[in-house]
Amino acid sequence: MADQDLSHAGASGPPGYAVADLTRLAASGGVPDAAVLARRARRWGWWYYIEYWLVNAKAWAVSIGLYMVVMPLVYLIALGLGLGLLVDRGVGTVGGSGGSGGVPYLTFVGPALLVATVVMSVGGELTYPVMAGFKWRRLYWAPRATPVSPQQIAVGHLGGVLIRFVLQSTVFWVMLLLFHAAPSGWSWLTVPVGVLTAAAFGAPLQAYAAHLTDEGYQFAFVQRFVIMPMFLFAGTFFPLSVMPVYLQWIGWISPVWHGTQLARQAAYGAVEPLWLTLVHLAVLLLFTSVGVALARRTYARRLGR
Repeated sequence: MADQDLSHAGASGPPGYAVADLTRLAASGGVPDAAVLARRARRWGWWYYIEYWLVNAKAWAVSIGLYMVVMPLVYLIALGLGLGLLVDRGVGTVGGSGGSGGVPYLTFVGPALLVATVVMSVGGELTYPVMAGFKWRRLYWAPRATPVSPQQIAVGHLGGVLIRFVLQSTVFWVMLLLFHAAPSGWSWLTVPVGVLTAAAFGAPLQAYAAHLTDEGYQFAFVQRFVIMPMFLFAGTFFPLSVMPVYLQWIGWISPVWHGTQLARQAAYGAVEPLWLTLVHLAVLLLFTSVGVALARRTYARRLGR
């Protein structure tokens, strides 16, 4: 990691110079002095860590790519076309009796599935890998030996994960277009909405994972009692308004419901009051900013300022 940071920070050409290239540059006098390298690392350390994360993610590129393609297909075919045909035959369009705006079930559930699957993926990216960075593989300690700060490591890890979700959300959006489930001309906004929702859940989850010094059943608890209830009871498969009142609070405190409602507005023009749209956006931004702040503070405490 230190060699990679130096190669990115000190190379005068394109990023990614190998150590051998730096050796040749040093022999020619083309490498900046240590003070310049350190200054660049302190300024751009978060981006260097993103690059490091992306380089390592290439090892799983095939499996990640398959997941991005197969998961939308499975959900859209099973829940959209399979269950959707039954719903449409029973009630016509969802909305006449269900309150979602009178659209086919596939159109209603499609943007919600985009948001929900991205959030479920966050559970795998910002739990065990964070623990590995501190304890099992101690991947955070090498960059910490450079001028890169703990706060930059925290932001860089989250940033690398979010880049993956930009791609994942884009693939899911393309699938929605192919299935004619995103008729609005603004449907492309489901991509940034999905990424923002991932950040709103992922940043606090990263902070929580960084807080743990050992993992017993905490991550399994999060998966079963936080992520799955959000997936099932945050308005993904039916409007939140049709749920019992004593369960609707799950949606209100869940980033998934707020992201889902924004995604539905973008995908097919679901109608909501302006104040409620602003609440959705404010909640997602609040979750993200608080989560990032807590993650930065926890990384600084554990890695040393």
